[in-house]
Amino acid sequence: MVFRRLLFTTALLGTALTFFTLGMIHSRSNDAASRALYDAKLAALRAELASPHKTDAVVPAGTSGRMTKAADPLASPATRARVIAEIKEQLQNEMGLLPVHMLRDRRSSFVELYSSDNLGKTNYGTAGYLGHGYFITVKHAVVALKDEEERLSARKIMSVKIVYRGKEIPAKVVDTGDAEAEVHSGDWAIIKTRDLDLPPLRVDAGFAYDFAEPIFRLGNDYSKGIILSTGYVGQHTPNGLVTCLTDGHPGVSGGGVLDQRGVLVGIPIGRMQGDYRFSFILPIRAEMLRKVPLYEQPELPQVAVAEQH
Repeated sequence: MVFRRLLFTTALLGTALTFFTLGMIHSRSNDAASRALYDAKLAALRAELASPHKTDAVVPAGTSGRMTKAADPLASPATRARVIAEIKEQLQNEMGLLPVHMLRDRRSSFVELYSSDNLGKTNYGTAGYLGHGYFITVKHAVVALKDEEERLSARKIMSVKIVYRGKEIPAKVVDTGDAEAEVHSGDWAIIKTRDLDLPPLRVDAGFAYDFAEPIFRLGNDYSKGIILSTGYVGQHTPNGLVTCLTDGHPGVSGGGVLDQRGVLVGIPIGRMQGDYRFSFILPIRAEMLRKVPLYEQPELPQVAVAEQH
């Protein structure tokens, strides 16, 4: 019995010793393999470090962006001038403008008008030059009409004069309309002086006076010289006149109403009582020139839209 126990114990210890020995052998084998792999990697690294080749140098680069400049379509002076001219023309058409040089030229076609009556009073107005000494103006500036009570007064016009280069030049009445009172479709007159060196006006008897059409008025405002005002066409009245919004100060009667071409298309003849901005225009008619035998239409003004002011 004791012998069997001893034999079992001996066998058990032998088996354990065998497995321990095998485990040690396997462990040492793995360590050897790992060692060999490590040595191989280390040798490869040493060989790479010992290699004579060099890597590329590191080159720094900025981080700022760069844009490519597009071609300027207006770089050409000729192209730029053409575009500017087209823009100016469009603005003038849309806003109802005239070049400054044209307005200045037209101003020289109008003169201050003064008339004296038998009562010792002097009245002032405006006249527009038609050439060869002929001027167009309003009848009530050169002929005594009915008074406010619709009767002929004792007032008579004794002399009519225009101011030319600071001097008074006598004028005579050569033709008038059929008006017997102011602000009437026949309230126009033609007067004549000696031939003067003034630019004659071109006239248009067919101007339509469409609603909101821009117009330009030149007149002897308050006897302070020829002054420019702008406005817009309103309505046609039953008595052949046209309403407009433009200054109707004393003295502008007989002046000129110009269209966008700088052409004379009417005469300012009056305003609404108590309202200097509501004016009446007498459109030009062909009959007004019937006593102007030498009248020749000047060439149509050219609008120089590209001019620099």
